Amino acid sequence: MKRQQYVVIGLGRFGSSVAMELVQLGYEVLGIDRNEEVVYTMGDFLTHTVTADATDEEMLRSLGIRNFDCGIVAIGDDIQMSILATILLKEMGLKSVVAKAISTLHGRALEKLGVDRVIYPERDMGVRVAHQLVTPNLVDYIELSKDYRIVELKVPSHLHGHLIGDLNPRARFSCSIVALQKDTGVLIAPTAMDRLDEGDTMVIIGANENIQEFEDVINEED
Repeated sequence: MKRQQYVVIGLGRFGSSVAMELVQLGYEVLGIDRNEEVVYTMGDFLTHTVTADATDEEMLRSLGIRNFDCGIVAIGDDIQMSILATILLKEMGLKSVVAKAISTLHGRALEKLGVDRVIYPERDMGVRVAHQLVTPNLVDYIELSKDYRIVELKVPSHLHGHLIGDLNPRARFSCSIVALQKDTGVLIAPTAMDRLDEGDTMVIIGANENIQEFEDVINEED
């Protein structure tokens, strides 16, 4: 099976981090940046690297960009270049285009261009840190939409030895534990008879207000 191919435009801190993680996950990654020194450094980590202006349409076509599965525009210091590079990727017909935004206005412009996902690294990290500060057992969370999210919560000491059925999240909070990460591995779709141990990670899906109620109860009892 052909491995998915990604092109990352902009190899700053965010772009290089995404690119290297994709390589670690087993995907082919082409990195593009105007800075020759950055490209030289990243050449040891990525599948391919090119020093080029990502707003040069002929250059992008010569690299066969249209054949890539996903394009990630990680340019953060030049909004105009970010938008122009995004337009070119969309016009070339990539299956998916993801773009980094440095402001709400920048993000709105990217959304109007039809990008599949707009990422706000600084804002999202700030939100994640705030949630982790007020919810000590929170490991991570993902927004599925403005109304729903997935969270990872550590099982606190007061729930050690309890069964999922004792917690009964679906009936009490209208949310579901869809996976349970234990030292021995991951349980997908755990049942009411599966045991919770302190330090396990619960993966929970539900509406924001229901998840918040679940988190509040966990915190109060811990």
